Amino acid sequence: MSFSIVIPAYNEEDRIQKTLHETAAWLEKNAMDAEILVVSDGSRDGTRQVVETFKGPASLTIRCLEYFPNRGKGYAVRYGMLRAMGERILFMDADYSVPASFIPRAMEEMDRGADIAMASRAIPGADISRHQKPLREMAGKFYTLIQNFYLGMDYPDTQCGFKIFSRKASQNLFSRQQLHSVIFDPEILYLARRLNYRVAQFPVTWTHQENSRIKYDTLGKTLAVFRELFKIRGLHKKLGRHDIG
Repeated sequence: MSFSIVIPAYNEEDRIQKTLHETAAWLEKNAMDAEILVVSDGSRDGTRQVVETFKGPASLTIRCLEYFPNRGKGYAVRYGMLRAMGERILFMDADYSVPASFIPRAMEEMDRGADIAMASRAIPGADISRHQKPLREMAGKFYTLIQNFYLGMDYPDTQCGFKIFSRKASQNLFSRQQLHSVIFDPEILYLARRLNYRVAQFPVTWTHQENSRIKYDTLGKTLAVFRELFKIRGLHKKLGRHDIG
């Protein structure tokens, strides 16, 4: 298997079929040997049934991995990434906010020698066709400033859900991941920096989708994000050069 796509999903029965249809159609058109793994993160709706009854092209393997209870997006991504069979493994969001047509752009960065290629909404060439609410965007920028200062990184956008990894990098990084929340992205990128993996960024067209399954609508939830963030360095303080896989 040359390529895997991991899609974390929590109660996505209303959106996952479109995402599967668009992604499968693109893979078939481009004759890619691939698999799609949808990870149902303790869904209480018909997500699994929608995935298992989806009729994709014969050349494409589609599987639904499911567990209970709900553990968080980071756990779902880790679960899928460590079970994917591809030599290159992409995870993408179930709401299809970044279309599959950007897969070649990600592959180009890998062909140039990157171990990880991450989509960005905040570098030259990126386009946001539908924005989040202004307060949410402002909060995201504030979070990114604190995150980058704390972790010693300079990525303007770590949270875009469209990242591809070599198999070697995926196995090494996700096996070390400890956070189960949405803060898994900076944890993985922090580990990648510490272990000297080459990370590339590429611009994408991104469309905000309403009815997000992840909401920051209370002060408690917002503070929880920062509590998770400030765990990262302590969780991996013993990491050394001998850990490079």
